[in-house]
Amino acid sequence: MDASHRDTLVVPSPVGPLTLTAEGGGLTAIDFGAPVGYADGAPPADPVLINAESQLAAYFAGELRDFDLPLRPSGTPFQLTVWDALRRIPYGETVSYGELAASIGRPTAARAVGSANRHNPLAIVVPCHRVIGADGTLTGYAGGLGIKSALLAFESGQSRR
Repeated sequence: MDASHRDTLVVPSPVGPLTLTAEGGGLTAIDFGAPVGYADGAPPADPVLINAESQLAAYFAGELRDFDLPLRPSGTPFQLTVWDALRRIPYGETVSYGELAASIGRPTAARAVGSANRHNPLAIVVPCHRVIGADGTLTGYAGGLGIKSALLAFESGQSRR
């Protein structure tokens, strides 16, 4: 397969359909929902998508806590640093935006960290849902606060769908 080929796959999940995109041998995006007009067709050609689908299924079955996928997110150097730090937040735990900012050596950059979270292209696998407000409240999430709450409840063992 051409390494620059872009392939997508829509997979079901307990939080609704997820659209997975791979390009250049790595997973580039996980979006909530299916594209408008999406019709299930031929299986994806990219093995990264097949592996991602399998790992997401294991995650939602409560059998996987850490994803092992080749990731190729596109972002600024700061965003990439934040997204890397997100992957180090342990399963079932949360940190505040300020704590995450401090963990990357930028203790006054909580708002910038929030912006980087908002632009995270790899929902769930790069667990921005594990970042909460300083007062412990749930704050913004691309999939909506209902999905963020469901993912945190799932990881804490409160919900197994």
